[in-house]
Amino acid sequence: MGNTTDRDASDRALHARRAASFGAHATDYAEHRPDYPLAAIQWALEAVPGVPAPIVLDLGAGTGKLTEGLLAVGATVIAVEPDDGMRVELMRRLPGVRALEGSAEAIPLADGSVDAIVAGQAFHWFDQQRAFPEFARVLRKGGVFAALWNTDDMRVDWVAGLKRVSRSESSAPPPELGSAELPEHPLFEGFESARFPHTQRRTAESLTATIGTHSHTLVASPQQRAEVLQRIVDYLHSRPETAEGEFDLPMVTLVLRATVRPR
Repeated sequence: MGNTTDRDASDRALHARRAASFGAHATDYAEHRPDYPLAAIQWALEAVPGVPAPIVLDLGAGTGKLTEGLLAVGATVIAVEPDDGMRVELMRRLPGVRALEGSAEAIPLADGSVDAIVAGQAFHWFDQQRAFPEFARVLRKGGVFAALWNTDDMRVDWVAGLKRVSRSESSAPPPELGSAELPEHPLFEGFESARFPHTQRRTAESLTATIGTHSHTLVASPQQRAEVLQRIVDYLHSRPETAEGEFDLPMVTLVLRATVRPR
């Protein structure tokens, strides 16, 4: 029992460290992380009640990767991000976007003030027990919550191999929502999911830098981080698909969405 309790406490501490690891690397995150396909964003917002420019809360907005796509599909965006470094980078890149300090568990907006809430690469960091009531509070009638993730397309052989060589001691948590069961909450209708093909143009060096912005490499010791990144670049230079010049990284964008239940 004691070992299980210690392991759970250790996992929670690692999860917290990973969640807080991005801000010091916000510039690299903004440069190297991929955007989101517009078709995925449009599907996420498809069920929003018809308004010319829906007001969308980008929750855990980071440096604004998803914010840019939301703007491109005509949404009016409010960004909420708890990390100062990430939020400052978002404001630098997108000075016209209202960006607020806050979290999924304490959203700094009035009741019924947004048409949709989206979370890009962030939902797995939320305390869902506390977050879902906040989602329901700030959404208008018929409002939608959607979560998006860019995931590597593991059906491609060299991508699956890259995943294996990229692992570090911190790789296991947090769980990725891909094949996992859909979330559920009594304040929301049943979740739907969809997947969209996506790519990011990379080189061996820039893809290595991308993985260097992943939380499991950010929290690694300097020595382990250097070893993992060197292993990645060596692997990419060894594969004919990625050895020289630019190539497309095949990805799949997973989207989950649900409508808030009538109050």
